Amino acid sequence: MPGRAVAMAGRLGQLAARLMLARYLIVSIVSLWADTALFLALSHWVMPASWAAFVGYAAGMAVHWVLSVRFVFTDSDRRPSHVQRASFVLSGLIGLAITVGLVSALGAIGTPLLLAKGVAVLVSFTAVYLVRKYVVFARR
Repeated sequence: MPGRAVAMAGRLGQLAARLMLARYLIVSIVSLWADTALFLALSHWVMPASWAAFVGYAAGMAVHWVLSVRFVFTDSDRRPSHVQRASFVLSGLIGLAITVGLVSALGAIGTPLLLAKGVAVLVSFTAVYLVRKYVVFARR
């Protein structure tokens, strides 16, 4: 009987991890939509692509924080701390550096802006999710 309980707990843990990743993906898609819409509008009408990527990413990061603390990394026992907020912003800055760097570099060699943004999204998503899961929102 104890072996069954351990096995079931293991399966429940795996399911919870998958659900967290699914919720994070949905939150990321919503944030990415806000980021990309702003990026495309600004780069088309107002500013160079690298600055538009910066502004879009920053806006997307704000959307992501609000949705992450409400729907993804929920812990009913405590509210987000100042350290956690600062760590979230720092992890976002890692993603921002990746995004701006890749959009700028790929744009400089003639890559279409939307494709450059897509590459940056894939690399940034992976890096930032890992930092947020294992550092920012790690259970202590």
